Amino acid sequence: MRYLLVVIGVLIGAAAVVLGEGDDSPGLQGLGVLLALGSIVYGVRTARRGRS
Repeated sequence: MRYLLVVIGVLIGAAAVVLGEGDDSPGLQGLGVLLALGSIVYGVRTARRGRS
């Protein structure tokens, strides 16, 4: 379930970057990048905590 949230976060972030580029909106692109990176960091932290 946790990994599903990571995948959904990355997909929404990527969609925000693409839509922000089409609309010429740097704010939406920035939010999309932050959402995608935050989701990846959350996934890595979750995976590391699960192993120890």
